[in-house]
Amino acid sequence: MSDILSINELNLSGKKVFIRCDFNVPMDEFLNITDDRRIRSAIPTIRYCLDNGCSVILASHLGRPKNGFEEKFSLKPVEKRLSRLLGRDIKFADDVIGQDAKKKASELKPGEVLMLENLRFEKGETKNDENLAKELASFAQIYINDAFGVCHRAHASVEAITKFFDDEHRAAGFLLQKEINFAQNLIKKPARPFVAVVGGSKVSGKLQALHNLLPRVDKLIIGGGMAFTFLKALGENIGNSLLEEDLIADALEILRKGKELGVKVYLPVDVVAAQTFSAESAVKYVSVQEIPSGWMGLDIGPASTRLFKEVLADAQTVWWNGPMGVFEMDKFSKGSIKISHAIVETHATTVVGGGDTADVVERAGDADEMTFISTGGGASLELIEGKELPGVKPLRKASFE
Repeated sequence: MSDILSINELNLSGKKVFIRCDFNVPMDEFLNITDDRRIRSAIPTIRYCLDNGCSVILASHLGRPKNGFEEKFSLKPVEKRLSRLLGRDIKFADDVIGQDAKKKASELKPGEVLMLENLRFEKGETKNDENLAKELASFAQIYINDAFGVCHRAHASVEAITKFFDDEHRAAGFLLQKEINFAQNLIKKPARPFVAVVGGSKVSGKLQALHNLLPRVDKLIIGGGMAFTFLKALGENIGNSLLEEDLIADALEILRKGKELGVKVYLPVDVVAAQTFSAESAVKYVSVQEIPSGWMGLDIGPASTRLFKEVLADAQTVWWNGPMGVFEMDKFSKGSIKISHAIVETHATTVVGGGDTADVVERAGDADEMTFISTGGGASLELIEGKELPGVKPLRKASFE
């Protein structure tokens, strides 16, 4: 029994429902959606409301528009894709709380779906503005949050809006519940050995998560740009590789704490090095002891891949957040893709933190094989850090507080 207010505990029949979704999907320069996983993930909640005879208002943000409307941040392409996936017409409002949205929301009939324009076209969204939240709340009788990817942000459509609905009229959608349950079980009772694979460019963004994970995992694999701060802490010459000088002491502390707790910490033993980050640059495969001055490591090398594969072989639970190299460029993507394959080949429960890591898994063709791919990078990291997410807190049942 979860302590989160759930959509299937509400009396929805025939009501107007406002669903905060996360349709922040990647698009190419022609505004074609390149990965629609976040749109597909929202469908069970939307269908459930439609099956209950509701009229549904969908709201989301897309990207980071600066001042008001910008064509490239319009949700129009999302509306097209969703209407195809749902197999029904969706009405589209050209604004968020303007005249068009108000008129269309008030005329919405049971069984109809309306999508509002990008919430971030309104300045108040990212400022958690109560006036904006109140306007949005006035559109519907029920509020459902199904946007895990933004739950770590206190924004108007995520946090402030919950003040205008009581416990009988607000809840988490199916996707949000699934995300929270996965993260909670991962932290509370993982099948062992539990291996965390942490990558990405910066230690700073992952420091809290590393501290929180150490007492819970059996092994920790560190790759990506952040590995060089650890290697530097151990006295290696890392050339021009990415370094966070001020975190060397923290890196040493994590290694020390790992030893104390009996957690095996693995760092890359070799790297793919280049002088510049470009598709033309010559590359060398070198051990981490031999990175030439002026060169930088941009991916883990073949020996590291083999080592990490061995480490993962007996895992029963794997949590992966952050690529092993600069995977956006093909010649530096091999490490990340091979680790993705290695994780899929284990018989473990595999949980992928969203964002870049989800892109790697997609690219490697492993998405269907992973147990769970989170739709939120930052939010899944904060859950693992043991933080209470501002978007989730108001959805907890009062009796549990």
